[in-house]
Amino acid sequence: MLNVNGDAVLTTLRTLAGFGAVGSGVCRPALSPADLAARRWLAGEMEKIGLRATIDAVGNLYGAAPGADRSVLIGSHSDSVPTGGWLDGTLGLAYGLEIARAWMEAHPGAPVGIDLIDFSDEEGRFLSCLGSRSFCGDLPGLPAGFAEDAATTGLGSAPPIRLDPQRHRAFFEAHIEQGPRLEAAGLPIGVVTGIFGMRRYAVRFDGRADHAGTTPIALRRDAARLLYRFADACHHRFRQAGSTDSVWNLGKVSLQPGAVNVVVERGELLLEFRDLDPVALDSLSAALAMLVDEFDGQEGVRVSLEEAGRLAPVSLDATLQGLVADAADARGAGSMPLPSGAIHDAMVLARSVPTAMLFVPSIGGRSHTPVEDTRADDIVLGAHVLAQAVFTCAESL
Repeated sequence: MLNVNGDAVLTTLRTLAGFGAVGSGVCRPALSPADLAARRWLAGEMEKIGLRATIDAVGNLYGAAPGADRSVLIGSHSDSVPTGGWLDGTLGLAYGLEIARAWMEAHPGAPVGIDLIDFSDEEGRFLSCLGSRSFCGDLPGLPAGFAEDAATTGLGSAPPIRLDPQRHRAFFEAHIEQGPRLEAAGLPIGVVTGIFGMRRYAVRFDGRADHAGTTPIALRRDAARLLYRFADACHHRFRQAGSTDSVWNLGKVSLQPGAVNVVVERGELLLEFRDLDPVALDSLSAALAMLVDEFDGQEGVRVSLEEAGRLAPVSLDATLQGLVADAADARGAGSMPLPSGAIHDAMVLARSVPTAMLFVPSIGGRSHTPVEDTRADDIVLGAHVLAQAVFTCAESL
């Protein structure tokens, strides 16, 4: 059994946390100076352990094992949300760097290698999972603003790094859970069964602007008042329509003309819901459409619905899940199967290559905030578990 160095993993994580550090958190949006500095540092670390590092025009950083004609690919992302934590994405990269080092040390020049990839813009400054979409050939064009920003970064015009099905036989991503389930269960390892699909909608409310001081309440066509009632009804109806795993968020409200002395003429509510079960997603969509029909015309306000985006749920590879669970058992680490409610690059990769994810607990379930943290013992244990799963996979190729 090959062993990885837990202290090396922690050192890599702490070094990456210094790029774009803001207090205990980080600010490393895609293509920012801090993001690019972190990638270039990581490229140097890849080269030190013998990987051949390249960065393409979208910012994907890839370390290839020389001499290998097939490989297990490990990856995640080093970009962050504007006020993010120190482990989101970087955990998987630190694991991958150390696992690749241990494998190359034991199997120099072997035909089977461990490759590492740091995907660009997972967090969606320009487009969610932009780098992994590009890697999988699922990026028809660059989003608005990306080319202009990239032109100032020195990335150049290197050809896109692409998934090679003949070489990349499996993909593993390790990540902090970003939720409370593992901590609540008292378990250090999560074996991810799949990644939630998502539906996003815009609900629009068209009323009439009037003087807020002179128009009687009963005569108003107040778009805001109906929007608030609609939002409350959504919570009740979604509980009935969704599954026990369904989650939803009414995340953005805009009101026009936006003056305290004018009755609101137009309102817009942006919402999303997520679930691993496509039947549950369809049920939630139907419940939303029914609510729109019920509210349309009430209090003289027209209500309309427009889909703003969707992602299909993805199930991860059962065989690779078994390798992660077996590796946890071999380490005496308790594990549990659980879905991911958050979007990850693994969601994109899973459509093209057998894919697995491992979670370690998030303290308090917190993430996307500077207080994001995981116990050092859990970080190190996760590295050992992922290493064993990856080594077993690589030895079978």
